[in-house]
Amino acid sequence: MAGHSHWAGIKHKKGRADKERSKIFSKLSREITVAAKLGDKDPDMNPRLRTAIQAAKQANMPKDNISRAISKSEMSGDKNYESLRYEGFGPSNVALIIETLTDNKNRSASSIRTVLQKNGGRLGESGSSTHMFSNCGIIHIDKKKIKEDEIFEISINAGAKDCVSLEEIFEIITEKEDFYKIKTELEKKIETFNYSSIEWRPLNYIDLNNDQSEKIVEVLTTLEELDDVQNIYTNANLKNL
Repeated sequence: MAGHSHWAGIKHKKGRADKERSKIFSKLSREITVAAKLGDKDPDMNPRLRTAIQAAKQANMPKDNISRAISKSEMSGDKNYESLRYEGFGPSNVALIIETLTDNKNRSASSIRTVLQKNGGRLGESGSSTHMFSNCGIIHIDKKKIKEDEIFEISINAGAKDCVSLEEIFEIITEKEDFYKIKTELEKKIETFNYSSIEWRPLNYIDLNNDQSEKIVEVLTTLEELDDVQNIYTNANLKNL
C-alpha cells in the first residue's frame, strides 16, 4: 500500500497482476481484522475500521472478503497482530519508515534487515529516520464533489492544518490526533474520498538520478512483497519516474 506518497502512484501505473492483487487484499484484510478486534465491529462507531474498509473498497476488494475479515476478529484462536514501525535507510542514504502488522516481530525485523543490507541499506534505531518526516492525516477529495470555498470552510472550521487545491483533488492535511475527528466532519458532507490515511510526509526530499531512482524502487517493491509490511514511506523524490 505504501501510503499515498508518489511511490503509490508509480505502483498503480505499473498495473497489478493477480498475485499482487491477492497480496494487497491480504494486507487490507489484516488491517480490517485488527481494527475490528481493537474496537467496535460497527464501522460507524470505529473510525479506524471505517478507514480500513474504505481503503479496501478503493482497491476493489469484494464485499465478502471485507465481511470475512471482520468476522475473523471474533475468532479467539486467531493470531494476535501488533503494529510495529521500523526505521532505516536504503541505497543513496534514502530514509525509510516501514509500518508492519505482525504476529512475529523477530521475523519482521530479520526480513526487513536482510532486504536493506542486500541493497546497501541498513535498519536504524528508533528515531533514526522519523525526525525527517511529519506524521499527519491526509484526505483527498475529488474536486467534482464539492466547491473550493465550501471545502476550505469545513476543513478549517473542523481544525485542519491546511487545505490545498491540487490538479484534480483537494488535499486536507490534519494533525495525526485530529485525523478521525476531521474525517468524520467531512463525511457528513461527502460520502466517499479518493484517499484518506495517517501517513509520514518527508520534511525535505532527496533528489536522485535515474539509476538511483530505479534502485530505490526495486528496494521498495521487495520490501512491499513481505507479508508483514503494510506501508512504506520514503524521502526519495521519485517524481520523474
